Amino acid sequence: MAGINELRGQVRGPVVMADDDGYDVARKVYNGMHDRRPGVIVQAVDEADVIAAVRLARENALELAVRGGGHSVPGYGTCDDGLVLDLSRIRYVRVDPEARTARVGGGAVLGDLDHATYPFGLATPAGLNSTTGIGGLTLGGGFGPYLSRKHGLTCDNLISADVVTAEGRRVTASAEENQDLFWALRGGGGNFGVVTSFELRLHPLDSLVGGPIFFELDAAPEVMRVFRDYTAQAPRELGGFFGFQIAPPLPFIPEDRHDDTLCVIVASWCGAPEKADDMLRPLREAGPVVAEHVGPIPYPMLQSAFDPLLPPGLQHYWKSDFLADLTDEAILVHMEHGPAVPYVSSTIHLYLLDGAVHDVGPKETAFPTRNARFVLNIIGIWPDPKDNEKNIAWVRDYYAAIHPFSGYEAGYTNFMAEDDRDRVRANYGANLDRLKEIKTRWDPDNLFHRNQNIEPGG
Repeated sequence: MAGINELRGQVRGPVVMADDDGYDVARKVYNGMHDRRPGVIVQAVDEADVIAAVRLARENALELAVRGGGHSVPGYGTCDDGLVLDLSRIRYVRVDPEARTARVGGGAVLGDLDHATYPFGLATPAGLNSTTGIGGLTLGGGFGPYLSRKHGLTCDNLISADVVTAEGRRVTASAEENQDLFWALRGGGGNFGVVTSFELRLHPLDSLVGGPIFFELDAAPEVMRVFRDYTAQAPRELGGFFGFQIAPPLPFIPEDRHDDTLCVIVASWCGAPEKADDMLRPLREAGPVVAEHVGPIPYPMLQSAFDPLLPPGLQHYWKSDFLADLTDEAILVHMEHGPAVPYVSSTIHLYLLDGAVHDVGPKETAFPTRNARFVLNIIGIWPDPKDNEKNIAWVRDYYAAIHPFSGYEAGYTNFMAEDDRDRVRANYGANLDRLKEIKTRWDPDNLFHRNQNIEPGG
């Protein structure tokens, strides 16, 4: 590949090709469905490495995939034959406890952020799984099911970003510098450059009470109604989500109920600890409880609670919708499809998207859907590629049945599969034309196109 020897002399991080030791490890991504063979993998260790890799890709017209945490369900963090720019070695987190900010490297994951901020009693809304990349999460909008009602989306807490552009220049985007780029980064995905560092706003988090409450499956309609109605008027410190779940072999679940299909609310309260019991009681009393594990819990522990069900290398296929509300008619559809969840790692999650998320106007950031009550994610995850057809069918059939009740054509970009690319216009709505103009300014040749792509154009 042209320019590789020169590149090796320019960068400090490993440059890995197909005949190098470690190639098969370096090319793996989180979703085992994507078994691709890049021509070269640059494991950048700093901004200079990123600049060199971007320039090589541009000058040689190489397919470029940018990988942060590697969790892209559609596999956008890898490619065949081209160049993978792997940021996973740029995963520092530096906390300023007085300013309540964190400077986060472009390859850092949620676990890195939570580990660094927790000792200072600080946190920011960010995802659910500790191995999720901060970069992809933030650029796609990002929310945290336990903190977003109180503190908004992850992108709402972005203060500034250092970006390597398609020209191979480093710029800073913030409310004071390159404001158009800063606007686009908050929800517009990886379309505009490689973000090498994020400056995030942090919030005090002195205590958290939460955990899963498993209910009998036949109680799911009433549990969903309680979840819908109670959270509509509950304080913003209440967070959590509803799901259908095959009971995993956890010690607090009775052994004779392991592998039973149940419904679950994972609840949290980040307000005054003495109010936790009263605030969580309506959810605990929503139906017959099979098992629960609710109590004071460190935020990093709750954030990583589901990691054992989600090791790297499983097969992933997801579908997503925003929901205006959860109607009784929609609950009937959920009861047709949710109980058929096919594997213990598969589930559906119904996340709350109100509270502070609604405080931001639809045109204040690139993320436009600021009036939905919920985000639905239908999550197919299973180990054996031989089972792909039936597991994908469960996700698609579920989505086809429930989508007419959503009230939106749009869905959450970070949860979308590769075959959802035709929903990009709906996802960005009235913001798409401005995003296309900004794309034209910063990446006119669409070098950064391995994403839910916004094409250049006025």
